[in-house]
Amino acid sequence: MTTTDIQLARRLAAVPRAVIMQPTTLCQPLDCTYCYLPFRKQQHLMPQAVAQAVASTVNGWAARDPLFEVVWHGGEPLSASRDHLGKLMAPFTGVKHTIQTNAALLDDAWCEFLLEHDVGVGVSIDGPAEMNSHRVTRAGHPAHRVIMRGIQRLSTHGIPFSAIAVVTEPDPARAFALYDFFADLGCHSLGVNVEEQEGANTARKAPDPARATEFWAALTAAWEANPVIQLREVSRVLDFASAVLGGERVPGPATQPWDPLPTIAYDGGVVLLSPELAGFTDDRFGDFTTGNVLHQELDQLLAEATDRTPWLAEFWQGVDTCRATCPTFAFCGGGHPANRYFEHHGRFDGTRTAYCITTKIALLEGVTRHVRTHRD
Repeated sequence: MTTTDIQLARRLAAVPRAVIMQPTTLCQPLDCTYCYLPFRKQQHLMPQAVAQAVASTVNGWAARDPLFEVVWHGGEPLSASRDHLGKLMAPFTGVKHTIQTNAALLDDAWCEFLLEHDVGVGVSIDGPAEMNSHRVTRAGHPAHRVIMRGIQRLSTHGIPFSAIAVVTEPDPARAFALYDFFADLGCHSLGVNVEEQEGANTARKAPDPARATEFWAALTAAWEANPVIQLREVSRVLDFASAVLGGERVPGPATQPWDPLPTIAYDGGVVLLSPELAGFTDDRFGDFTTGNVLHQELDQLLAEATDRTPWLAEFWQGVDTCRATCPTFAFCGGGHPANRYFEHHGRFDGTRTAYCITTKIALLEGVTRHVRTHRD
């Protein structure tokens, strides 16, 4: 049986590498202009029963995988309060907890909580003040100062952190300044997301592909000049190229079953593959959930995902079309469901999206262009 046959026979991995938990829908005190979350101004807290139900499955997975992660993300996890978040974490054993935060609420008490619970931290900040203009408070004021204050608290307490930056316009002229900011910030790794049209962010216009390619090439040059942090996107391309050149199995969903990456919404609903679909509904597919952990075990939901998730069949059709038509498929693997759905007017079987073009195709071309130009 070939690798492709295996992929077609079993689309989803039986066990994920992580679960994403939404402890609250509320995001405070920020109101980023590009945010995709539909209920970010409302406080819907995850009941403890949801966390207990998830833990009943996850603890078994973690016993076999010491690297298994429980990621607390979306809205702003710190909005849930230390007391409530601690109660949600309590049922889990043997997992690595991580939090993705806007850092604005971080203070000494929160830092002590993170240390006590051995929580990994990811901070969302888009760069220096002039590049962080889309991250604003509820009152519309720039949020850069309060984010940096929170990061300083992490540094004071010796808490390592990663960073994620959203780039609205991938400008190659600003790539060095962007990278240098994060190299000086003290984070150990950086992920760069080009702003996407998805969820509540419907007005996004796709960047110019050629300009995006130049941006990734420039960002690669900046990293190569000072490789003090891991640059997630560049690492993905280099790992892919290394596997291809070494005759190894190419990492990723092009050759392996997709990680189901279950997102557990505050109410226990389980959304697979794309966290960005959580909270939305569709006339054809309903609320996109595969089920609810308050009614079925999480491992049962994953085992029965094909029958329980109506939109998956249409998505796999789109993936198969990408496999047959796109020369970048081996690297991309077919694109993410949310990008397809929101860019193709409610369809999952479309092919290329702006996300594919600017964050997969342009990324691959930009990094390889830089390597060819500067290492020949």
